[in-house]
Amino acid sequence: MLGAGGIMGQAMAANLARSGFDVRAWNRSRAKAEILALDGAFVAGTPAEAADGADVVLTMLADLEAVAAAMDGRHGAIAAMDPGSIWLQMSTIGEAGTGRCAELAAKHEVAFFDAPVLGTRLPAEQRKLVILASGPATSSLRDLVQPIFEALGRKILWLGPAGAGSRLKLVLNAWVLTVVEAGAEIIALAEALGLDSHLIFDALEGSNLDLPYLRLKGESMTRRDFEPAFRLSLAAKDAALVDDSARRAGLDLPLLKTLSDRLAEGAKQHGDKDMSATYLTSAPKTP
Repeated sequence: MLGAGGIMGQAMAANLARSGFDVRAWNRSRAKAEILALDGAFVAGTPAEAADGADVVLTMLADLEAVAAAMDGRHGAIAAMDPGSIWLQMSTIGEAGTGRCAELAAKHEVAFFDAPVLGTRLPAEQRKLVILASGPATSSLRDLVQPIFEALGRKILWLGPAGAGSRLKLVLNAWVLTVVEAGAEIIALAEALGLDSHLIFDALEGSNLDLPYLRLKGESMTRRDFEPAFRLSLAAKDAALVDDSARRAGLDLPLLKTLSDRLAEGAKQHGDKDMSATYLTSAPKTP
């Protein structure tokens, strides 16, 4: 597994090792992956070392550049993979990035599965991710990846050929990021009007307008607790991918464009905090 030292990758690699899989983990910062040795994983020095002889190589990295460097860089994993082995790409890298990875896999005669996930740190730790799986329909290949998915998630959606998973992930991310930004702005508005922001959730409780995810992120904002479950810098990256896909589809979606710009603005100062820290961009300024 490549990219096993981040918030998501580490939790996923640990769950695979605990489920009995033979895991060889690599991360750009080796120290971040070392903790996986406690679960029986072998910590590799290079992506190629991690991938050598593996039936399945799983990538969970921050962005396309990181995935490309791990797979096709100087010590990239793809060159160490045997023809007919499987690349399970689970990072969120958008339509163009997924297409680029699929082409690289085809060049090296490696089966390519596009399977991004819905969920952040806690669902990853609890094996409750939703896996948006797409790739070859060959039953023997799916039989190899199915147990991996089952060790990571509570729900697996098979969506068709590779690329379908990333497209649905973009749509779902558009909703998630809109909820977070909208929550940040209504809390900022309530505070600017002299209201206790908890009144928002008291008023919504039990109604059709109530939303657990808004409550979760809203609580982070009201407590000013931005410990990262999913970093704002990654949220901004994902919003840009959503905006790019909308433009590629010829759509005029100004809300998504504004969302992308807003999250990018917040990420400049608060990128290492949780994505709920977008609130800090809107919060009333104290004298």
